[in-house]
Amino acid sequence: MLLPRHTIPRRLWLNLKGRRAGHVTITTAQGFEPIRRYSSHHDSFDEETDVIIVGSGGSGLTAALRCHALSLRSIVVEKTDKIGGTTALSGGGMWIPNNRYLRERGDEDSIEEAFEYMCHSIGDAGPASSDSRKMAFLENAPRMLDFLCDAGFAGRASGRYPSYYPDLPGGRTERSIESSVFDSRKIGPWYKLIRQGKNPYPPVHTDESSRLFRSATSLSNLFYAFRLLVLRGLGRKLLGQRPVTMGPALVCQLLHLNLQRGLELWRNSPLTELIVENGTVVGAVVNRGMEDKVVRIRARKGVLLAAGGFARNKRMRIEHQKRPIGDAWTSAQQADMGDAICLGIDLDAQTALMDDAWWGPTVVDPSSGDRFFMTYERALPHCIIVDSGGSRFMNEAQPYTDAGHDMYQRHAKVAAIPAWIILDASHRRKYPFASLLPGYTPASALKSGLIYKGETLGELADKIGLDPHQLQHTVERFNGMARRGEDADFGRGGNAYDRFFADDHVAPNGNLGPVERAPYYAARIWPGDLGTKGGLLTDKDARVVDKSGEPIRGLYAAGNTTASVMGRSYPGPGSTLAPALTFSYIAVNHMAQV
Repeated sequence: MLLPRHTIPRRLWLNLKGRRAGHVTITTAQGFEPIRRYSSHHDSFDEETDVIIVGSGGSGLTAALRCHALSLRSIVVEKTDKIGGTTALSGGGMWIPNNRYLRERGDEDSIEEAFEYMCHSIGDAGPASSDSRKMAFLENAPRMLDFLCDAGFAGRASGRYPSYYPDLPGGRTERSIESSVFDSRKIGPWYKLIRQGKNPYPPVHTDESSRLFRSATSLSNLFYAFRLLVLRGLGRKLLGQRPVTMGPALVCQLLHLNLQRGLELWRNSPLTELIVENGTVVGAVVNRGMEDKVVRIRARKGVLLAAGGFARNKRMRIEHQKRPIGDAWTSAQQADMGDAICLGIDLDAQTALMDDAWWGPTVVDPSSGDRFFMTYERALPHCIIVDSGGSRFMNEAQPYTDAGHDMYQRHAKVAAIPAWIILDASHRRKYPFASLLPGYTPASALKSGLIYKGETLGELADKIGLDPHQLQHTVERFNGMARRGEDADFGRGGNAYDRFFADDHVAPNGNLGPVERAPYYAARIWPGDLGTKGGLLTDKDARVVDKSGEPIRGLYAAGNTTASVMGRSYPGPGSTLAPALTFSYIAVNHMAQV
């Protein structure tokens, strides 16, 4: 999912310069390798503000909005030429227990119940997920959402999208929320500055996507897809709107609210140094792209690092994570290089969970390099995932982070990176796969190696290097369980999360379905990710903590720049973004008091 650089035409720059929205640059992005330095010089400053916010994703934009509400001047510095970070490429969901949309829906929830669920689903994950940090998240996430809504944010409950471990104590409540459909024309020419994926999302919500994936299975599902894509999408466009949902809608809404308040945002302006005086971070050095000069900024209240993780930094991934690893399978945005984490480490900051990520089975197109994060395909009937020996080793429908952990655990015994997803003709006829529409597998996809095809399982096994007898045995065992409707080996389809992705036209278990119709297909599955989840350790106030356990004065962090409060788990849809926005909100609140 490599994203092209973008240079803004001078006329567009002049139009934007006259708006209150602040600073927009026209130069190309700087190099993406982190510069590991900090400064203790007492030179004069070129600029002075209350808060420096590093990163323009959902976390950074929320922090800027909170700064304005608390009468703090902020400057958002963004390394690249695009706004929105990985948030703009995400599903945009936020896992927020006890939130206002649940109450409006009539669902009962409580911090106590959510805390119990987090404890059971996360377990002992070390200081990143301490009880104090869990409670800080649970207490402040609904407040953060209320703040955004009071500022003008329009959201919705994400239907009945379940928590990822619905059978654990406290796991019954569907707690995810997301942006309502947003007319991106409201932000005018700024829309062209929002980071875009190669294949932009259609205007659907996260809880609608599962059924959309099954649009070819029945007339009712086909009409459902028509209503979403044509009536909502085309209908709004005929009314002069440009509807967006998911991550793009979240970023556009937050940007819109900030623009109304006079956002000061410098693009193409990477952070290169943190300025320290008497042990306190008092500012930062930024290479400001527009003037092509180094700018020293004093921050009277503090610096907030919300610049993402290190998913695209191959060197850091090899240093900290299990092998095989690299940057070729991640879905994180191109500039996710760990700059802010490295600068924090240079100040003796503690780190945690550096070996982990928001994993997920991923297919990579060999011809284009495009990554396809497999959430739906592997949970639907008529497919299995096998290791290099041709054996199943996981519940294919389980939460994606768990699936990534299972791939590494299996690989320690039997080669499972890459693993193989095996599909039959029924799967290919009814469901999309990666970039392929239902019922159509072009010769180009076979030629490139995106997908392999065999008229028999034996032929397919020979093409991909598996033992044909073991693969046949695995498929026969799976097919017997699929006909009975119970996966006795791994429990696929045994809980509400699995069944959310099921095909209800397949009985007796909509997550299973025999792999029995020729021809057969296979594709490599890699342990991709949505980003890394390890980084700087922060306390309950979002302050970065040094190796002695003390906060580094003036330095705060949120999002994937930090070690996740969710530990090594993924409790529910939106477990990345909700803590990111919440701890930015907490950080600004704390800065306002110091």
